[in-house]
Parts: sequence; structure tokens; C-alpha cells
Amino acid sequence: MAAVRGARVAEDPHLGTGPDEDALEASISGRESDSDSVFSEDSVLPHYEQEERRDSRPASTLYEACAWNQVHSLHAILERGVTQEEVMELDANGWNGLMVAVSKGFVDIVIGLHHCPFLDINHQDNDGNTALMMAAQAGYIITLNYILNYYAGADTEVRDSRGFTALIKAAMQGRNECVAALVMAGADLSAVDTARGKCARDWALKTGRYDTLYRLRRLKLRPRAEQFGDAYAPEWPELQELVAKAAAAKTRGERITQRLKSTFAISLPHDPRDGGVLDHMVRMTTGLRSPLVCTGCRPLRPTSPPSAGKRRLAVPELARQHPGRDLTDGPLRHSVSASASVGSGASDTVACCVETERRGSVLSLASNGARNFLPRSRARRNSVFPTGCIPQIRVTRSGEPTPKKEKKKHLSRHHLEPPKWRYKEIKQEKKKKKAEMEKEEEEKKKKKKSRK
Repeated sequence: MAAVRGARVAEDPHLGTGPDEDALEASISGRESDSDSVFSEDSVLPHYEQEERRDSRPASTLYEACAWNQVHSLHAILERGVTQEEVMELDANGWNGLMVAVSKGFVDIVIGLHHCPFLDINHQDNDGNTALMMAAQAGYIITLNYILNYYAGADTEVRDSRGFTALIKAAMQGRNECVAALVMAGADLSAVDTARGKCARDWALKTGRYDTLYRLRRLKLRPRAEQFGDAYAPEWPELQELVAKAAAAKTRGERITQRLKSTFAISLPHDPRDGGVLDHMVRMTTGLRSPLVCTGCRPLRPTSPPSAGKRRLAVPELARQHPGRDLTDGPLRHSVSASASVGSGASDTVACCVETERRGSVLSLASNGARNFLPRSRARRNSVFPTGCIPQIRVTRSGEPTPKKEKKKHLSRHHLEPPKWRYKEIKQEKKKKKAEMEKEEEEKKKKKKSRK
């Protein structure tokens, strides 16, 4: 496998010559201090570790709740109120509670802290690392995406003591998903470190992260996600040309050639090409105007889809720019009955649910200020119905008779057919034998009666 990858690298002119052997030898021998953390995983983990908890008592401070992964204690502490000194409590590494949770992979703690007051998301430890850098370098893609989407003011261009950004650190360790998330969130691809003046692509080449180089090249070729905007058309431009070519009349020689190719062709697995049918299917099914998938949300700026290098605002920043009235107003509102939302024109606007019992449920609590302290499993149920309305769905039986199942038409061998399972064939053979035996018994009984 390594030989195959080396052959591909040698043939690809975009990847370069590979890792710098002098730098690797220097990092192993210890001659260069700044490359020790580049070619190893030591910079992901802390140099000093807090003493582990020996008893099962609940955490009394915010830092303890984060370090011990106690979600309920964290919610109780945030509900009673915290001070700036308690939020910014640091350990020997200069880490706060959020950075400890990120380093240990405590996703629920990271989710519970995004509403914590006095929390500085761009706080740097003794080495200049931030929580975003730690998540990117360790490859925690869920934590990284949550910080980018729900923590306001997360800066992707903060540098550590050696001048490395979060994107450079992720490229060094070959964290492809984290690299793509940072680039789509607005990270600067041309940013270089202060020690050697190398960008993320140069460091990926130096450390031999060829998959990361390939991912960066793909993002450069297609930097814009058009399917998440209004201007994207779900029609495939090449479909008409291909249909016309297939429906055109062919000569006898062309038909024979096509028959031979389809018979003796060897199908080998290969990546889908750009603009092909697989590429079109992926983009169409993930688009906002997809005819196959119904999306439960709409973007605030459909004319400006996500693009590489363009900064994407977090949810709190979007909520401050667009008040709640602008987000909830629209041509269609939630209603008590499902049939009330069907229609067109001005009559589509229906009043929301006014039942007090429904507004007092857990869903309505999640839409108010108490949603910050509810468990994540309950609070997420309100993402589809922001106003707390629960539509009633009435199921009625149709008066029309059930249509009979049509018999399958026998297709020629040139068409695709569903596979025939062996256990089904055995089952059908048993049924046929049983029916034949019953028929023979009935005939014997009739003969006996006729003789009498």
C-alpha cells in the first residue's frame, strides 16, 4: 500500500517531492526545537496533568465540572450564576475549563458552555494555543464545528508562540475534515508562520500529509457550494445531450460494437469525475431546492452560499443581526392541524397554536430562556418548531379499494432486474409442490367417488 501511494506521489506534479528528510532527521535528533511538536503528537496533549478525582462527589466549581465531565453539575453551576474569576480559573498549562474539555474530547461540556458568561473563546494558554487550535490539531471535528457555529467571535487567525494558526496545525497532523471546516469558515490559506514562513500547504507537504494536500486542491478547484443557494438549478446540463446521443439511430456495426463492449467490459472502481452523474446526484440531494429531500430550514442569505475563505458568522452573531421577529415571520407558520397549512397565496398565513397546555410543555421551555439549562436531548427537539407548536396529524382511511398488485413483466436480459434470492426460490418451490400434492389428492378422491 505504501509503495502504491509513493508511486502516485511521484507521478503527481502538484504534490511536490515529499517530506524534507533533513527536517525529519533534525526533529528526531533534537537539533531544532520548533519541529519537535510538528512531527509528533506531543503538542496535542498537555505537558502537565491535573490530579484525577478519587471520589464521586459532585463538582463544586466550573473548572471541576469541565475536567470531570459532569454535565449536570455544570448546568447547576451555570443556573446559580458564575463570576468572571470562576470562569477564568486556569491550571498549570494556562487552560480554562473549556480548553480542558476540548483536550479530553468532552463534547457535552463544550455544548453546555456556549452560553457561559465571561468566557473568552480566544483565550491562549502558556504556549499560545486556543480551544480552536486544540480541537483542530487533535482532529475533533464535532467539537471544532460546534465552536465555529455556536461560539461568537471565534478567531481562526490567532497564532501561538511559534506563529502557527489553527489551519496550519490541522494540516501538520493531517486532519482533513478539520482543514476543510476551517477553510469553509474563512481561515486564511495564505497565512504563514513567523519562524519559517510556510503556509498550511507547505507544512502539509513537509510532513507528508498528501491526503490533506489533495483535499486542499479540491477546495481550491471548487471553492463555492452553489447547491446551498437560490441560483442553483437541480437539472443536469449534460442530460439532454446524453439522452439525444443514446436515442440516436445507430448502424449495425455500432450496435455490434456496443454489444461487445457491454459484454466484455471490466468494471473497475474509480472516483467520480467532476460534472458526472454521481457528482450531480450528491449535489442535488444536498441542495436547498432538491426535489428528493425536504429541508427543514432556510438560509438567511440564500444569495451568498458558503465559500472557501469567506468568514461564516456563528449562530449568536446571526441572532444579533436578525431579530427574532425577522426569523419567525414568513408566508407559512405552524398550526394546530396539518390541513390548515395546505394552500397558496395570502391564505397560507395561519395563526399559531394558542393552547396554553401546549405552550407549557418542554418544547416551549426550550424556546425560552430556560433552554440553556435543559439537557441536550430535550432541547434539540425544538429545532423544527421554534414557537413550541405541535401539529396534530389525523390519519383517515381511504374510501377507495386497495389497488391490486400488477404482475411483473418479463424483461429482456439487456435490462437490469432485482436479484432473485435463493431462500425465496426455495419457498416458492415448496408452495408449488404443496399445491400439486393437494391437487393430486383431490383427483384421487374424485376417482374413488366415481367408482362407488
